[in-house]
Amino acid sequence: MPRMLVSYDPSWPARFEEIAAELRAHGEPSWLIEHIGSTAVPGMRAKPIIDLAVRIEGAEEFERHRPALEEIGWRRGSSVQSHPVMVFEEDGIRTRIAHFFPASDWDTVNQRILRDWLLAHPADADRYTHAKCDAVAAAARGTSTYNAAKAPVIQDLVDRARAARGLPSVPVADR
Repeated sequence: MPRMLVSYDPSWPARFEEIAAELRAHGEPSWLIEHIGSTAVPGMRAKPIIDLAVRIEGAEEFERHRPALEEIGWRRGSSVQSHPVMVFEEDGIRTRIAHFFPASDWDTVNQRILRDWLLAHPADADRYTHAKCDAVAAAARGTSTYNAAKAPVIQDLVDRARAARGLPSVPVADR
């Protein structure tokens, strides 16, 4: 069962800044790092996990800095196939996820596009919040996984956000 959704915590942006500074200190100081995911949308219910998008030049840069990040507790830990992902756990609970995107893909990253859309469209942010609550309930009943239950709404929102930028629809599932 997924971690429960909690009310928006106004400390999340500051926590993001701390984590981004840590990544730069142990990775590349010039990395562009953005807050993504539900904790980046003020007022949105979310699992209390800070998601970050890190712009890298390519896989070689990620691999060069990976050992230093692992030394401080980050580890590879995702079934995502399109880009490297590292997670950080505290007392066995995932508290942060860093997605490393190549600079060549940066402007078309669905996580960034969705975040921007939700920030600009409060009704869609509310729709997504409801979909996440429904997904938690479906997972608790055993009728669906959390991610599968919210996927149709995410796909619709990302499709609309990409279309508004003149980008084609792409599948949001990356497993």
